[in-house]
Amino acid sequence: MRTLCIDIGGTGIKGTILDGQGTPMADPMRVPTPQPASPDPILDVIEEMARALGEFDRVSIGFPGVVMDNVTKTAPHLDNEKWKGYPLAEAVERRLAKPVRVANDAGIQGLAVVEGRGLEMVLTFGTGLGCALYIDGHYVPNLELGHHPYGKRDLKYEDRVFDAECKRIGPKRWNKRVRQMIAQLEPIFNYRKLYLGGGNARLLDVSRLPENVVVVDNVAGLLGGIKLWA
Repeated sequence: MRTLCIDIGGTGIKGTILDGQGTPMADPMRVPTPQPASPDPILDVIEEMARALGEFDRVSIGFPGVVMDNVTKTAPHLDNEKWKGYPLAEAVERRLAKPVRVANDAGIQGLAVVEGRGLEMVLTFGTGLGCALYIDGHYVPNLELGHHPYGKRDLKYEDRVFDAECKRIGPKRWNKRVRQMIAQLEPIFNYRKLYLGGGNARLLDVSRLPENVVVVDNVAGLLGGIKLWA
């Protein structure tokens, strides 16, 4: 079974095809996220990628927001109102004539990297802040940590570390904020291991992270797609 894996992001949409063992059969494609980032333009991109990447049997989609039963509920970094209650899997199935499953993008990234023992956690740093939790390898969906209050001035976790703020304050101060956030999360969740991914994970100073914190390649956001069909 070949799986077309799509990762929808606030600034880019990536895609590749995985074989039955989860090995990429094509180099990942990346297309800028259309603006406005409403459903039809994004479905157009997915359809174009499907034609360009070759034959496949099923589709997995990572989406930057809350997803329940393959229906999107929120999309804070896309055209949010248009995605509320949108049947994304059904819409893509109509276009591609293949079965489709959709989950939160951070959740899919974690499926590619977690070890499946105890409580594990994933944070993704990109346009926003993604989060996912796993218990013995089982994904606990739709933990939106980025929207939880953090610190003073009614800020949220995402407000402190999202991409625009990283660019504003620079990598050094941004790294310090990430470490402060980790120090606050560890005694709350008591995770066995924390994985840090997303496009801005490349900016992290790994030498100053705790031993049980691991930086993972952003391509995991695609590779985890096959696990939706496990």
